[in-house]
This record gives sequence, C-alpha cells and structure tokens, in this order.
Amino acid sequence: MPFPLLSPRSKLGRAGLRTAAFAFGCAALVASVPGCAAPGAEGAHVTPVSPLSIDDALVRKGATLAAIGNCASCHTAEHGKSYAGGRPLATPFGTIYATNITPDPETGIGRYSSADFLRAMHEGIARDGRHLYPVFPYDHFALATPADVQAIYAFLMTRAPVQVQVPRNHLPFPVSVRGSVALWNALYLKDGVLQPVPGQSAQWNRGAYLAEALAHCSACHTPRNLLGAEKKALPYAGGEADGWHPPALNRSSAAPTPWTSEQVYTYLRRGSEDAHGLAGGPMAEVVSNLSRVPDDDVRAIAVYIASLSAQPAPIAKARAAEGSSGDAQTVARGQVIYAGACASCHDGGRRGNGALDLSLSTAVAMPTPANLVQIVRNGLTPAAGERGAWMPAFGAAITDAQLADLAAYLREHFAGKPAWKDVAGAAKKVREEQAKLSQASAR
Repeated sequence: MPFPLLSPRSKLGRAGLRTAAFAFGCAALVASVPGCAAPGAEGAHVTPVSPLSIDDALVRKGATLAAIGNCASCHTAEHGKSYAGGRPLATPFGTIYATNITPDPETGIGRYSSADFLRAMHEGIARDGRHLYPVFPYDHFALATPADVQAIYAFLMTRAPVQVQVPRNHLPFPVSVRGSVALWNALYLKDGVLQPVPGQSAQWNRGAYLAEALAHCSACHTPRNLLGAEKKALPYAGGEADGWHPPALNRSSAAPTPWTSEQVYTYLRRGSEDAHGLAGGPMAEVVSNLSRVPDDDVRAIAVYIASLSAQPAPIAKARAAEGSSGDAQTVARGQVIYAGACASCHDGGRRGNGALDLSLSTAVAMPTPANLVQIVRNGLTPAAGERGAWMPAFGAAITDAQLADLAAYLREHFAGKPAWKDVAGAAKKVREEQAKLSQASAR
C-alpha cells in the first residue's frame, strides 16, 4: 500500500513465514496457559456510558463511518436485531460468529470505555484481554484516526441494548486458542493512522482513507495467504467472500470495459451501472449501507477505486480474439438453455430493465465461475428493504450439469475466453457452503 504510516510495528520477514506453522502451534500452547491473555480489564467495574451524555453531532458522524465500515451487515444475524451479532462468518479455518456490539452490559459492549473500544479497533484485543479473530478487520481499522473510532463508539453506545448470547465459534485447535492470534498480529498488524499521499488530490486521499481504513475494501478484493492475511504484494487482485469472488480492482481487472470514477460512483450509489451490471452478494449489502453516506464521501471512494484499475483502451475486442476451448456439444446445449431462459432479457437492448449486455459482464470474463454460479443459482436482488433492478434465481430449475453447459456458452459467445474447468463442481461447492451456513445460522 503506497501510504506512509505512523510508528509501524516491526514485521517478520520471509524466514518467519517459513516457520509460521510451527510458531503458530507454539503460540497456541503458550496461550493455553492460564494468565497468558493480553493484559485486560476483566472484572473491573465500569459504569455504562449514558446515551444522554454523548454529543449528537458525534453520533451522526459515527453513524456515517459505521455505514462506510459495513458494521451492521456483519454484526446482524438473519432475522436478528441490528448489531446484536450472531451472524456466522465462514472462514477457511472454521465458522466464527459475529459479536454483539450493542451497549448491553452483559452480552455486548456496554462495559467498554472509549479506550477499550479503541484498543479493540486498533489492536484486536477485547476489554477482557482476549485476542479478537482477524475476521474482524482490525488490521484495517488500525489505520483509522482515534477521533473517527471515538465517533463510531459514540454511535454504537447510543443503539438499543440487546441481551443475546451469540453461539460459540466452531474452530479446530490451535486456531480455537485465541492467544495464537498474537503471532498473526506480529506478522501482519501495523500501527499508525493512514497518511495522505503527496501529489494526490484531497478527494483521492479522502477516498483512500475511507476505502482502506474504514470500508476495508481490500479485505475482500485481495487474495489471502495460508494464514488468512492479505497478500500485500497483490493488492486488489481479487479475493473470496461468502462463496463469491470479489473481482480484481487493479490493472488485472477482468471487466471488459475499464471503470471510470463516475461509473464506480453510480454503482456504489445505485447498486447497478449500465456498463458493469448489478451488485450482488456481499456488495449488495455494501451498497445498502452506502445509501446512508454523504455524496462527497461516496464520490471520494469512487475516485480512489477507479484509480486502481486505470489501464489502456477497452480490451473487449482483444479478448474476443482469444478464442475458446469449449466443447462444441457442451456449448450447443448451453446455447439452447440461454435461448430459453436468458435471451428474452439479456438480448435486444433491454438494459433499461437492468438486464446487462453479457459481453460487458465481469462475471463471465473473470478467471473463476464462482460469481456466475452464484448469480444463476440465487439471482440478484437489492438488499432487504431496498428498491432496484433484480434478476430471478434459477437454482431450483437448473441442474449443475446444465449450469456448466450454460457457462460454456456464455464464456465462448460473450467473452471469447477459454472454458472454465469443472463448473458443475463449483456449483456443488456453492450448494454445500450455503447448506453449512444455513445450519450455522440455525444454531
């Protein structure tokens, strides 16, 4: 990341990474010894903050920053109370349940002082000294100013307290031992507020700060290593989130036409853009939250994000010349499915109804079929309570094999790209992951 930080932590080098697995186990063993948690205030009496003592202007600022940070989406379970936690978050290491961040003193953060909250946001350590798992993106929030963290604290402490105990995490040893996160922090956590980049505009720097420190965009749009940390050498090269593939936003973007800052703004503001399609999956929730954010901040984020993908002239024609290795019979079967289920909306210039010209589809052009599988199976709908364009779900009407045929046709006809491998397997994986999340939500 091209931003200077204040007081960076020392970071282990590549040699440290080679011994990370061994050290991780050692850290877990040490952390399992009583008293080895980070120093905390467990047991200390703290009078919960009275909402009446918090400045209204600070609460309004915090509401905006919490919306940019997408706090409600992660900390609200399906059919649950806002910010009361309980949402299952699937990770390669197991399922972690989002915590209750309402001001309930028993099951939430009602006993947190502002200093406790700052420590959690900047260091990933709870009030009682327990290490928080980095599925909570404190490695990004560490870049936020203490004043902004204080505003979020003010907002959360004025929410309605909800007494609810979230389910226990389902994690194997040694990841189940929270103290093992200390090694992760030594490897990947840095101190310091994100600083402006000389030579960039005030708007660009504002967007960079919001995107990196609060919105934590790269947490989803950057690939991760075996320990679950972002690969800093591949920023915005595409990642994984909830069974989706958040696409690359840098120069390796698969978007058939480059994003402009105005297009990014429209997409973030409306959840759709004529040359790029609809927001789906986790991005639909992001768009819903950003609807409560002032225009200036959304435009600043758009300017920053668009600058990441600056590239030469549109490349759609060059891609079309690449050819396809799709099996002819598979492609032919897919064409029949497309004609019967898709063409009536996606052909004939009906973009005004939200049906994208699929030659512009990033989901069809990207290196993995994950997003296309999600879209075809589950459709695209605005976030709950929102209005916007939509696409119906075909999961109950199409088999994995038929979806693979359709994908082969779309890939050849609209992207001119080599066929994806094992689309049926990808569809099966999506079904299985959704079933696991449904089971986890029912706990």
